[in-house]
Amino acid sequence: MPYARPGRTLLLGLLGYPIAHSAAPAMMESAGAALGIRVHYQLLPVENADQATLGRMIDAIRLTGFAGINVTFPYKEAVLPFIDTLSEGAAALRAVNVILVGADGRLSGHNTDATGFRRVAASLGNRLASGPVALIGAGGAGRAMGWGLLEAGAPSLAVFDPDPSRCAALAAALGTDRVRIVPRVEDAVDGAAGIVNASPVGMLPDTRSPVPAELIRPGMFVADAVYHPPLTPLLAAAQAAGARVVPGRAMSVAQGVDGFALFSGTAPPEEAVAAGFDQAIGA
Repeated sequence: MPYARPGRTLLLGLLGYPIAHSAAPAMMESAGAALGIRVHYQLLPVENADQATLGRMIDAIRLTGFAGINVTFPYKEAVLPFIDTLSEGAAALRAVNVILVGADGRLSGHNTDATGFRRVAASLGNRLASGPVALIGAGGAGRAMGWGLLEAGAPSLAVFDPDPSRCAALAAALGTDRVRIVPRVEDAVDGAAGIVNASPVGMLPDTRSPVPAELIRPGMFVADAVYHPPLTPLLAAAQAAGARVVPGRAMSVAQGVDGFALFSGTAPPEEAVAAGFDQAIGA
């Protein structure tokens, strides 16, 4: 279990690069304030770290009083050799974004991108279950969001990514019986109940959409992992088409709620995490 409890101090961090504009510090500090926990959140920007460097970083985190850290691009898979136990979702996806330091110094890895998006997807109710979902992007975010979609009740996924190796890794992680790899975005969207963008296309300064606007139909849901800008080109097209829009903020806040619950042992109010996110992105 984490070292800190309500009424005490919680030392957390974020390992990745680049991370200067991450919303994680504001989200975790706001969550802690709502629960009476003083949070110190340290950014750990490490560029081009090799395995030896990562090992030293993880050892330092283990030994210096951290309750745990978040992990982001490009180290969600690279840290796996240094973790003692993995949650079920993290083991299936072979990626972690949360590392907890136990009282005995052992490390456990978790994937709250997956569990957070599962809750976001579940909020779609019958829309989610009404047909296959087009998943655009099969990297780490795609695997996490695909897992969340299937766990929440999506019947199947039609996956497009320009890198065939990513598609193969996603299918291996999630199970090929519910995953169909397609060669074009148009094939993924054809007959889909909804569209989920797990690619970085549309993140500023990129102003493209990963899906042509004419493919979006009224009655669909369209979710985006990208949250900068809040209304991405994809979501703007979906809004104009009369589709239900799920912005990237939803996934970020949900994974933050799940992450803080792991770090502290207490689930924070979602509105506190959302306020921290909005403060950071607004700034």
